[in-house]
Amino acid sequence: MVAGEQGRHRMSGSREATGLDHDGGAPSGGAPSDGAWQGERRKIPVMIPMLGEEEAQAAADAVRSGWVAQGPRVAEFERQFAGLVGAGHGVAVSSCTTALHLALVLHEVGPGDEVIVPSLSFIATANAVRYVGATPVFADVELATGNLTVETIDAVRTPRTRAVIAVHQGGVPFDTEALRAAAGSWGVALVEDAACAAGSTAYGKPVGTGATVAAWSFHPRKVITTGEGGMLTVDDGDWATRLRRLREHGMNVSAADRHASAQPVLEAYLETAYNYRMTDIQAAVGLVQLGRLPGLVAQRRELAARYQELLAGIDGLVPVRDPAYGETNYQSFWVLLESFPVGRDEVLAELAAAGVSARRGIMAAHLEPAYADVTPPALPVTERLTRDSLILPLHHALTEDDQDHVVGVLRKLAGQ
Repeated sequence: MVAGEQGRHRMSGSREATGLDHDGGAPSGGAPSDGAWQGERRKIPVMIPMLGEEEAQAAADAVRSGWVAQGPRVAEFERQFAGLVGAGHGVAVSSCTTALHLALVLHEVGPGDEVIVPSLSFIATANAVRYVGATPVFADVELATGNLTVETIDAVRTPRTRAVIAVHQGGVPFDTEALRAAAGSWGVALVEDAACAAGSTAYGKPVGTGATVAAWSFHPRKVITTGEGGMLTVDDGDWATRLRRLREHGMNVSAADRHASAQPVLEAYLETAYNYRMTDIQAAVGLVQLGRLPGLVAQRRELAARYQELLAGIDGLVPVRDPAYGETNYQSFWVLLESFPVGRDEVLAELAAAGVSARRGIMAAHLEPAYADVTPPALPVTERLTRDSLILPLHHALTEDDQDHVVGVLRKLAGQ
């Protein structure tokens, strides 16, 4: 069901009783049909995962099957997800963070190497570089999309640059054609952090199509979820084989292959590797979620368009929009404050007082204590976006009344 069909009502089949807000980890309370209430108005979470009885049944079926670790459902989830994003192979892992780690291991990035990353990203992007002993180098982003560009990357590129991790920020695709061409000309690996981008497109194709390697997230804050979980997609079959080995302790044969064999199979461990596996319970949920993805993206785009229309009448607010070369899934709907009468923190406080759970704009890793030892180049756009932007509620259960309430608070703060 898309926004136009739901009108001012909620989408049926959602698990709204969870009250999952932002990270899926904290219940906001409330009755199944009512969500959480503040005074006379239901609290409006920034995000509610779309989880229904189909997901519950699929997870229960996996439990009853006896195969609850990595198994046939994971393999099918990999196959279907790769097909959805236009990649040759999918390799399911425990999170997007572990996917990024394995992507760098695959490219043999290590001590002495530099990896260019946006500071404007969840901290896992930069952390993955440190996992392999390399040095993260922060690059600035463009204001409209929050993404790296060829120019911002080139400004910090050195002879030690081994790779670039480019993020499709909040589901907004970066310029895939430009960045892929530039990385090829520079002779550096391009890892695509597509954590938020399932269902987004660039140049008329799904994000992930044509990527050397892309990393994905299924955290509850994303458009589709498996609770926790991630995926790598590649076109190269040998790379897929290596990634599957890396996620499973370096073992030369999968548990599924061993169990399927009529003869005893003695595994060998070919390299020191990791336990980054996804479970069949998660994959069972993921398979149901894949079927929901097109409808969820269509609904989010309708809701985003309505936000953009409503916000157009408020001075000092600039909402995120599609870039010229692609379409976003609007995993996050952010608004930039531009000469707005009050600052971001006051806006967040007023929204919270009105029962609206908004969030600060995307974090800047170089401003976090974990990276206090790093002296980055000037990152003016990054610092402006993290300081002056906020993320508004957007999810399948959001009603037009909810949107009107959110925008009404912003209009009042603007003095209009």
